[in-house]
Amino acid sequence: MTGGAWCRVLCVDDNRDVAESLVMLLTLVGFDARACFDGASALAEAATFCPHAGVLDLNMPGMNGYELARRLREQLGPRLFLMAVTAVGDPDTDRRVVEAGFNLKLTKPADPNQLLAVLTRFQQALSV
Repeated sequence: MTGGAWCRVLCVDDNRDVAESLVMLLTLVGFDARACFDGASALAEAATFCPHAGVLDLNMPGMNGYELARRLREQLGPRLFLMAVTAVGDPDTDRRVVEAGFNLKLTKPADPNQLLAVLTRFQQALSV
């Protein structure tokens, strides 16, 4: 399974190890990935990086993933593919994920193979 360097992914998690590990994994399979550790820096990075996809932690201090998703949609438009990653799996979280404009929610710890499969399908859809 390989990505395309032209497919840019923004990984946002206040846990630096999680965000940086995800960037390393995505880079190894060919995606152009960058890590941010809070909502404000993610918005600034998105303005120049122009990601095709975002993998966002929901429970971050300051700007949470729900607000970040809404603001990224405003900034980059509806074609941005957004994945929520959270340890919470209750119906209220599911509802809020949809309302915030996420395309998909994965529960932590997210299966790397599942995450790669989803991003690879998305990347392939971009090339059609």
